[in-house]
Amino acid sequence: MFDFATARSNMIESQLRTNKVTDAGILEAFETIPRERFLPEAWAGVAYVDEDLEVAPGRYLMEPMVLARLLQAARVEPNDVVLDVGCATGYSSAVLARLAGTVVALESDAALGEKANETLQDLGIDNVVVVAGELTQGYQKQGPYNVILLGGAVAEVPAAILSQVAEGGRLVTVVATQAHLGQAVLIRKSGGQASRRVLFDASVRQLPGFAEAPRFVF
Repeated sequence: MFDFATARSNMIESQLRTNKVTDAGILEAFETIPRERFLPEAWAGVAYVDEDLEVAPGRYLMEPMVLARLLQAARVEPNDVVLDVGCATGYSSAVLARLAGTVVALESDAALGEKANETLQDLGIDNVVVVAGELTQGYQKQGPYNVILLGGAVAEVPAAILSQVAEGGRLVTVVATQAHLGQAVLIRKSGGQASRRVLFDASVRQLPGFAEAPRFVF
């Protein structure tokens, strides 16, 4: 029988600690949440490799190191309300649930949203609500949010989502610079203005609907 606990510990030591993830709460969350439960059964054995893993056509769980470093930069607090855009099967939401007060997990794919809800309930995680909607529009109904995570690469952050960041809030994502390449960024809102800081280079799969709009060439 595969030893998932050992694989999880190895991920912590070889992927997270060696890549500047030092926050004790984040390390504990990654140690606690069983990533294999959020993957198709056939993929469970590779749950802890250091790459994005496909959970549905065109949909991926973000590489653990990138997710951990984004969350560390976001400095999620115990009373924060967090929006997880593109939660897929719910792994990132489960990790966030260990850090935040409330997590709103937004998913556009009904089957993925159902799987996320089922797995989160099975694990007894009760501070996450899975909602359906278009990813690029965020989820205004429960906003504004202290933290927003975009769970994949985006060409740019839509204005509709930026408007849902609370005063003093943080948004983290990977902004694609070219195919499968990009930069992790932290956006903070202060005085009604958003400022952006590049955190590190990152290569993650793109979120559906967040591709760069076509440009006319004359």
